[in-house]
Amino acid sequence: MSIRCTAAVWAAKVTGFFCRLTGRQGVTLAGQVALKICPNLLKELSKQVRKEIFVTCGTNGKTTTNNMLCSALEAEGFKVVCNHTGSNMLNGVAAAFALGAGLNGKLDADYAVIEVDEASTKYVFPAIRPNYMVMTNLFRDQLDRYGEIDITMNILEEMIRKVPKMKLIINADDALSEYLAEDSGSRFVTYGISRQVVKSAANEIREGRFCKKCGERLQYRFYHYSQLGDYSCPGCGFHRPAPDYDAYDVKIGEDISFSVEGKTFRANYKGFYNVYNILAAYAALRTAGCGADHFQEMLNGYNPENGRMEQFTIRGTKAILNLAKNPAGFNQNISAVMQDPSPKDIIIVINDNAQDGRDISWLWDVDFDLFGDSSIRSITVSGIRCQDMRLRMKYVDIPADLVPDVETAVRRRVEDGVKNLYVLVNYTALFSTRNIMKRLEEEK
Repeated sequence: MSIRCTAAVWAAKVTGFFCRLTGRQGVTLAGQVALKICPNLLKELSKQVRKEIFVTCGTNGKTTTNNMLCSALEAEGFKVVCNHTGSNMLNGVAAAFALGAGLNGKLDADYAVIEVDEASTKYVFPAIRPNYMVMTNLFRDQLDRYGEIDITMNILEEMIRKVPKMKLIINADDALSEYLAEDSGSRFVTYGISRQVVKSAANEIREGRFCKKCGERLQYRFYHYSQLGDYSCPGCGFHRPAPDYDAYDVKIGEDISFSVEGKTFRANYKGFYNVYNILAAYAALRTAGCGADHFQEMLNGYNPENGRMEQFTIRGTKAILNLAKNPAGFNQNISAVMQDPSPKDIIIVINDNAQDGRDISWLWDVDFDLFGDSSIRSITVSGIRCQDMRLRMKYVDIPADLVPDVETAVRRRVEDGVKNLYVLVNYTALFSTRNIMKRLEEEK
């Protein structure tokens, strides 16, 4: 352990402490300060992980899957370092290791479970040399930052090849992820859902229409949502493999349940996409050789945080906060909201800061017409691009109240709403909206 590394750990802790005092999250800044002091921080600290390192990548579900895997390992009795907050670029990953270390600058961890932004893998993978990569899915996301999805896939494949001993844990129902795994030449295992659970909307956007091997249009026996489903190529024979971890008897409603490897798991979450998140965490745990004896206990005690179906109670109003940052994710959010048949109010917060992507044209690929249901008593649009969001709702003949200030929007719906509130936000609105809702929850 170098003196510079120890100093970097101390600096990260001090930076994080003062950021929290001022009401800021501070994780990214803590990592930035640490790397300035010790550029080799990640390499030095990751070498101290006693067992193995997981990374979680993919467009949607990274934070939930990563945090569940961390909780599952902890339930089995292991010590884990994890970037729980979802700060998944280089500075955020550095902060996870630095803040997880002791005051002596040393890391006491059996495993590291690290969420990594796809574009940041080029900086993170060479430093920490992960043993496993969990892939959730590959959807179109932030076109002005990532470009088309092929660019993301090329980055991931290049990084996978640079860590040849890394084993991949892949969503078999996603043709793009499956192709990436096969083409990379790495060892991989798969998870998936082999029977149709819900009928997918016919107009839902699908990224993987064409076979990546030969260009022929893929044929589907059924879709789950977006491009996830049972696919095959009539041209070259590329097809969905039989998953190593296959979920069956899948049920969704007020909660979700499914069986895998003869075990049945239940979780008090909404949204079909959460079946994939839980299944991915389970597959990763089992691939690492853990028995998953306490997996259901983990699910019973797991509390979604950081705006992933996070629940608040604000003066008698049940409020749920969830992140929705691209078409596939937003459509699944809408599906989860509509599983609740009771009267409800909706607040949609859209920003266009650099981390969100300045291009918000993706809003026109979201099925907002589903919000025309009679159970939805009001829709409020807020955030920097609230005018654009109201225009989008106008095009599906759904009136929306315009309240640019998020706190004002939440207060109004708490005061005059139906006591059942869903708040859907994109990326940079997440932390500030969560702080507002936590503060309102604590008000007398």
